[in-house]
Amino acid sequence: MTTLAIDCSTQACSVALFEGADLRAYDHRILGRGHAEQLVPMIAALPGKGEADRILVALGPGSFTGIRIGIATARALGLAWKAKVEGYPTLALVAAMARAENGPIDIDVAMHGGHGEWFVQGFDAEGKALGEVRSLAPAEAAGTAKSEIVAGTQADALVEQRNWGTAMSTHPDARFALHLPAHALSPEIRPIYGRAPDAKPTADTSVTP
Repeated sequence: MTTLAIDCSTQACSVALFEGADLRAYDHRILGRGHAEQLVPMIAALPGKGEADRILVALGPGSFTGIRIGIATARALGLAWKAKVEGYPTLALVAAMARAENGPIDIDVAMHGGHGEWFVQGFDAEGKALGEVRSLAPAEAAGTAKSEIVAGTQADALVEQRNWGTAMSTHPDARFALHLPAHALSPEIRPIYGRAPDAKPTADTSVTP
């Protein structure tokens, strides 16, 4: 089975193509913005233009725009290729990356959120989430992280905030998608935002005659 993994839920944008368990090709870029313009060309540059039997896509949390771009692209390619599409939480991928480097141990993940907050979530040695992802102020986030190793874009800041532990500063990377445990994958392709959207619908102030 061939698998295409897509992750553009943060400032990073990455794609990886696997043949069975073997990595055939990948691309990983720190973009900040411009995921919509970069993602499809990155996939098209992979062998066979990235066509695969299965597509794995990051569901977030992270960038609202990046999450939606990744999901829309995965859905469109899934229809075109008649491929199975599954989603995974972004923080679960970061935890899997940390376990790949450090072995089967508990991991806390701390990622950039919005409005000065961080997305935080703990995972056990088998990759099972120890609670829901939360968007917290730095001091509160540091108080909830109990594992020795902290991974993610805010790992250094969290370890400094709580004054102990080991930081693994990293962005999500689609090359590690096959390290995700099976229970982290879902056929329900819905965004995980982790917090309420910044923009709220305008109330209807019209007057009915």
